[in-house]
Amino acid sequence: MPVQLKAPAVAVERHRTDPAVAATVAAVIADVQERGDEAVREYSERFDHWSPPSFRLSEEDVERIVAGVDAQVLDDIRTVQRNVGYFARRQLESLHDFEVETMPGVYLGQRSIPVSAAGAYVPGGRYPLVASAHMTVVTAKVAGVPRVAACTPPIRGEIPAATVAAMSLAGADEIYLLGGVQAVAAMAVGTASIAAVDLLAGPGNDYVAEAKRQLFGRVGIDLFAGPTEILIVADDTADPFVVAVDLLSQAEHGPDSPAVLVCSSERVAREALAHVEALLPGMPTADYAGPAWRDHGQVIVTETTQEAFAVADGFASEHVQVLTAEPRRALDLMHDYGALFLGEGTCVSYGDKVIGTNHTLPTRGAARHTGGLWVGKYLKTVTYQEVTSTEASAELGRLCGRAARVELFEGHARSGDVRAAKYAGDPLPWAPVTA
Repeated sequence: MPVQLKAPAVAVERHRTDPAVAATVAAVIADVQERGDEAVREYSERFDHWSPPSFRLSEEDVERIVAGVDAQVLDDIRTVQRNVGYFARRQLESLHDFEVETMPGVYLGQRSIPVSAAGAYVPGGRYPLVASAHMTVVTAKVAGVPRVAACTPPIRGEIPAATVAAMSLAGADEIYLLGGVQAVAAMAVGTASIAAVDLLAGPGNDYVAEAKRQLFGRVGIDLFAGPTEILIVADDTADPFVVAVDLLSQAEHGPDSPAVLVCSSERVAREALAHVEALLPGMPTADYAGPAWRDHGQVIVTETTQEAFAVADGFASEHVQVLTAEPRRALDLMHDYGALFLGEGTCVSYGDKVIGTNHTLPTRGAARHTGGLWVGKYLKTVTYQEVTSTEASAELGRLCGRAARVELFEGHARSGDVRAAKYAGDPLPWAPVTA
């Protein structure tokens, strides 16, 4: 029976929608839809104190901003984007168009077609999340999206130069210094200066996430996402200090980010817990990591490692880091997670920033029904069919007539009847009206 050494102080409501947030978001979306650029500018001034002559950066603006970014930063951006692009291309290669002949003269096919336009939201706020530009823009471009509009907010009135550089190097076709609900709404509904997109991708705060939820249907979205989560599965072989450092690495995302340890060794669990308490006061991001650990941190001790995997699966966590003697067992024993990080040589931070897999992942239990952002999210899987054999069309027509009448769809039945009549001479079971 699992034992909790540390329980969360605040219960996590996985499918919670704050009514106040929802109302605010709905009002902003409606206003942007009605007043367009005028509303966008007002909200940008109110929330970000930002109102330039144009939110869109010109090619000259981008070149100037990129030229001011440290050379090592630019080299690192290119390296990470190569990693992300390589993995996305391999994902794309795993998808195959096909056509099959299911009976003589009947051809069915499938194609993957990229959306025509995607909106990439790259959060800013307190920290410039440069990596989100790689994950959204690079992946969209590998998928073949012809137009990618990328938005990111100014940070305390300043241009986030590294983020702009990442957007540009990733291949964004349009770059806007615009954040929050107003940015997401503008991309979704379209304004005089920002053309509407077909799909929105990228993480954001509660307001951005709620905006995506409300706009879903008008546009596609990558997934519903909430605060970042980490869950570590550990056994007696795990280094408690590494466990503690890795838990806190994700807790610093925000005060509502759950950090969970499920461990089959009480010794490792208690030592890791002690390391967390010792490390927290000295963290530069303790103002976020501290409340996250206090309110949402958990430490659970199980009797066996297999039980630890089962408990972990119940969380359906965004990130699951496996620090056990045989980490690859998780591939067989776990089913519900956003991404796995196997062994001490890897960590969630690699996935967040550099390794090449996508860091936009399901949270709040959504891993039970979806994976994260990947190249396929930007593709529409469509089908086509062609019947070239008159004999096959007649046979299908007879089948369609019978099947449709079971459902009382007479019009559908007659479409089949006319082909059976035309191609095989079957009598029509209904009297045609002559013009």
